[in-house]
Amino acid sequence: MENKKALKLIDSIQSNLDATGINTDTLIDDIKQLRTYVLELEVPLAVKVLRYAYEHIEANDSFLIPIPEDSPIEDEDIDVDTTEASTLDPVESLKYLIALIGNLENSMNILDLKYYKKALMDY
Repeated sequence: MENKKALKLIDSIQSNLDATGINTDTLIDDIKQLRTYVLELEVPLAVKVLRYAYEHIEANDSFLIPIPEDSPIEDEDIDVDTTEASTLDPVESLKYLIALIGNLENSMNILDLKYYKKALMDY
């Protein structure tokens, strides 16, 4: 991503997550603002994932989707297990999701965004 405002917002979101955790007061507005920058890039997957993420946070007051596993996956072979709540770190998972948005040219980031999309839809 080349938009300096978007990159600054990504850094701000991650810093706020480190400082206060999932604070829905500002977090949802920040994700909505980031989504407007991603709309300009015309990457529908990222736009949807951000919308699903803030809707999920609004509904659950947390981010209950685990970070994707490191094993290589194929597009049609995405398996989502959201039952692993004991290994779930909502802040780290959301920070990872936001970091993915910063580099949408990376094919592995796109695969992980597909995982998040499926996980958020299935939740």
